[in-house]
Amino acid sequence: MDTIKLREEYIKLGQALKAARLVSSGVEAKMVILDGKVKVNGEVCLQRGKKLAGGDSFAFDGHVVKIEN
Repeated sequence: MDTIKLREEYIKLGQALKAARLVSSGVEAKMVILDGKVKVNGEVCLQRGKKLAGGDSFAFDGHVVKIEN
């Protein structure tokens, strides 16, 4: 499991996908999210702007990433 360390109070899902290097651009992040390929805390999430805080996790393409404070 990979981790992303927060610099702010939260990170948006699209930004988190880019920070984890699972997508190469915001457009790609938008497409995989809208296609229902990303899960947040075990549930499919279709919101690119979904705010992730410490303790949340997301999964895409076989990778799971945990958000840490």
